[in-house]
Amino acid sequence: MTSDRAPSTDRPYFEVDVFTGEAYRGNPLAVVADGEGLTTDEMQRFANWTNFSETTFLLKPTLPGADYRVRIFTPMAELPFAGHPTLGTCRVWLDRGGVPGGGATVVQECGVGLVPLRVADDQLAFRAPKLQRSGPVDGDTLGLLVSELGIETDDVVDAAWIDNGPGWVGLLLRDAEAVLAIQPGVVTHDIGVVGPYPPGSDAAFELRAFFPKDGSTVEDPVTGSLNASVAQWMLETGRTEVPYTAHQGSAVGRAGRIHVDTDEEGQVWVGGQVVTCVTGTVLL
Repeated sequence: MTSDRAPSTDRPYFEVDVFTGEAYRGNPLAVVADGEGLTTDEMQRFANWTNFSETTFLLKPTLPGADYRVRIFTPMAELPFAGHPTLGTCRVWLDRGGVPGGGATVVQECGVGLVPLRVADDQLAFRAPKLQRSGPVDGDTLGLLVSELGIETDDVVDAAWIDNGPGWVGLLLRDAEAVLAIQPGVVTHDIGVVGPYPPGSDAAFELRAFFPKDGSTVEDPVTGSLNASVAQWMLETGRTEVPYTAHQGSAVGRAGRIHVDTDEEGQVWVGGQVVTCVTGTVLL
């Protein structure tokens, strides 16, 4: 039996843990550090095989000012942007000798365009992209969301579209305890739930992220894109001040820590640590 597929090539491969300084406590990411020559179908097939929430492929940049280009895939589809893949891919690029053209600022090219990243000690941070969809959630959609999450409409303090690429809709609950108590059914949207901790706590918010996959619900342990859009939402509505730290992953045995700040122009930056867990090659 013959195949028209080109022979496989050894490609540098990494698995990193994002938003944690302790391996295996954050959100894992698969990174193919040389994706040149791969087709979209080949990338998607490999991302489906890894079955990580996201798999990324490093490529040469095509836009002026970019240090590298990344394509981001879930097991089912390509994303224009995602947060923990942005930090994890940048960490791999730097560790492989990448030198940013902008000094301490790395510029990533992805589906939403150029995304700047800051490098400071052992932490990376990306500038949150603009929301692609915002505004209130209609009553019918809100009713569906609370039903799928197993909560009541009265439990929701506020709801808004906070989509910066993956499709997030956000629900603000009364407190972190209410967020941790959620036991979802099958969801039909990418849902981000946030609740505040009491003043003086070591974190400002607890977050959880749910999305549909193959007729079931998956909880993402630590989600950069959601934390970015939640920060924009909370700041715009006057519900928080920066800098702050958010927790995510507590409900699934992880210990994600996400650091949020703004720059002099009021742009939101989302940061965290990245730990490399696996290095090697993959045949692709």
